[in-house]
Amino acid sequence: MITNDPGEAPPTLRALGLSCPHLADGVGAAFTARTGGVSEPPFDSLNLGGAVGDDPRAVRANRDRVESALGLAPGRTVWMRQVHGADVHVVEDDAVDPGEVDAVVTTVPGLALAVLVADCAPVLLADPVARVIGAAHSGRPGTAAGVVPSLVKTMVERGAVASRISAAIGPAACGGCYEVPAAMRDEVAAVVPAARATTRKGTPGLDIRAGIVAQLAAEGVTGVRTDPRCTLETPELFSYRRDGRTGRFAGYVWLAA
Repeated sequence: MITNDPGEAPPTLRALGLSCPHLADGVGAAFTARTGGVSEPPFDSLNLGGAVGDDPRAVRANRDRVESALGLAPGRTVWMRQVHGADVHVVEDDAVDPGEVDAVVTTVPGLALAVLVADCAPVLLADPVARVIGAAHSGRPGTAAGVVPSLVKTMVERGAVASRISAAIGPAACGGCYEVPAAMRDEVAAVVPAARATTRKGTPGLDIRAGIVAQLAAEGVTGVRTDPRCTLETPELFSYRRDGRTGRFAGYVWLAA
């Protein structure tokens, strides 16, 4: 079942612009926005990206603010060094740096997995029975490379069952706005046909979220929530394609301790 639903957040979290899709009992999930932080323009204000040129002290304060709002233990969030690939790292110790990867998996309660985006799709997965969760950064290159299918396969290796996995796909550039050269669209559509799109201007485009939904279905994951917001069309979200130099919002997923 595909549900277009950004998820309702409690009042205390709405002040930060957070949306909280329900993945499963015993699993927390959230997508941040750009409001409620301390970063100065052009990163204003809840920038969570540490590699975009923002003041590191502001980024740390923003990350601390989100952890506190979500009830996460300080410093127990795993941040990837995302490289638009398909590698997956299994995190078993919160002191271990996952390195240059675009997906992470854990079975450790209380440890949050985070994915940074500003037009790419943040993807959160959970099997509440096996107590396995995962997060992926799936933009154009990562979707074509199959980062989300790789994430599902790694979770299954850790005891998850694909048909039990619930997924939440966060805000991303929509197919009506994500304009690309025709050759690039054809290249991606050759491996992910569902991602083929035409923009509102009638030019070649990509619908990354539609491609990810199809990839999940091919792996046996059918319980999918999608946040319908387009980053280019939503001022409350960071968008690299719209603004150039800007911040990053994040998706978080964690197992209740």
